[in-house]
Amino acid sequence: MTEWRPVVAAVAGTLLLAGCTSEADGGSATDGKKGSARSTSGSDSAGSSASADGTEPSAPADGADPSAAAVAEDEPYTMVEELAPQTRSEAVAFVRGLTPRADNFGSGFRKAQPYESDPGEWAVLDEDCVWQRQPLPDTALASLTRRFELPGSKGRGPVQVSMTVTVHKDTTAARRDMAVSLEEALRCPNQRLNATERVRGLYSRADPFSEARNGVTDDDLIESGELLVDGIKDALPFDWFKYRLGPVTVAATDRIGAGHTDEEASRIASQVAQGVAYTAAEIDSIGGNTARDHAEGKDSSDDAEARDE
Repeated sequence: MTEWRPVVAAVAGTLLLAGCTSEADGGSATDGKKGSARSTSGSDSAGSSASADGTEPSAPADGADPSAAAVAEDEPYTMVEELAPQTRSEAVAFVRGLTPRADNFGSGFRKAQPYESDPGEWAVLDEDCVWQRQPLPDTALASLTRRFELPGSKGRGPVQVSMTVTVHKDTTAARRDMAVSLEEALRCPNQRLNATERVRGLYSRADPFSEARNGVTDDDLIESGELLVDGIKDALPFDWFKYRLGPVTVAATDRIGAGHTDEEASRIASQVAQGVAYTAAEIDSIGGNTARDHAEGKDSSDDAEARDE
C-alpha cells in the first residue's frame, strides 16, 4: 500500500471546500435548491485554480455552470430512487442525455477518440487483476464511458480522462458496487489496465456524505497510485474518483503524462474531481431531492418558510 499522495490530498481539500462558499458565488445549478449554497469550483489546497499551463480554467457553459456544484448544506447531490431510470432503455437514454463538457475538467481539454463506449458493457477487474470489458450484470441497467484529453505541450505529456456514469438497478446495488470498488484496491494494489499500461501501489479511501471530507454526494471514493506505461521510464500519477448518487455512480480516472510538476498534477486532479462534480450536479438537477419535491407538487419556498417558523 502506498502512502497518501499530495495530489490526492489536494482533491480531498477540494471536497472540503465544497462547503466553504456561500450563495454569493452566484447560486446553484438547480434553481430552488434549499439552504445556503456550496460550490466545488473553489481553488485546490495549493491555493490556486489555474490550469497546468498557467491559464485560468474556462467556465463551463451551456448547462454546466461553474456554480453547478452547489447544494444545500444538509443535502448531498443525489438521485432519488423513484425518479431514477427503471428499465435498460430508460437508463441508456439517461446516460446519453447527460452533457459533460470537455472544459469541465480544465482549460484545453477536448473530446478524445473513441469518445463513447458501449452502454451495455462495463469494466470488470478479474481474478488476475486485469481489467476486462464485459456485458452488464442484472444489477446494472446502463454504463457509459466518455473520454477526454488535454494535449501535450511544452515538454508536458498529454492528460487522459475517462468518466463513466452507471445506472444501477437500485440504491443497494450501487452501494455494493462502491464497496466492491473499495475492496479491489486491497485485493489488487497492482492492476493491468490494458496491453501497455498498468497501475501499482493503489491506495483507496471512501467517505459517506456524513463524513466531513465528502461535501458533494451520498458516497465518494478516491484512489491513488502510480501509472506505468510501456516505453516511458518514470512512473506517472494516476487517480480515480467515484461518487454515488442514490442508484447512480459517476467515476473518472486521470492519467497525467510525463513532464508535469507535482503542483500541476495536483491542480489537474483537483479539476478532474470538480468535473465529476459538475456531472453530479446535473444528475441531481434531474432526479435529486428538489426534483422530487417538484414532482410531488411542492414548492421549495414552502419548505424554507416551514423551517423559519
